[in-house]
Amino acid sequence: MSSRRSRSRQSGSSRITDEQISDLVSKLQDLLPEARLRGNDRVPSSRVLQETCTYIRSLHREVDDLSERLSELLATSDMSSAQAAIIRSLLM
Repeated sequence: MSSRRSRSRQSGSSRITDEQISDLVSKLQDLLPEARLRGNDRVPSSRVLQETCTYIRSLHREVDDLSERLSELLATSDMSSAQAAIIRSLLM
């Protein structure tokens, strides 16, 4: 078989179908907190992707805020540096 044919078959078999995309978007929608409240209402894929990006950004902000609060708590606590090192290693 020529290399051209094998490449065309490989790329053809690795393409994702519309049904697979729909299934993945549905699974993604199930992970969004607001989507659980909506039930089984059909939402456009573009909307699901926008909400997913917004949700991920909010999670990043929350992680940053919690990291900052934890740093402040560690800086003001009376624990030994060994205890603080253990806590830091658990968080990394």
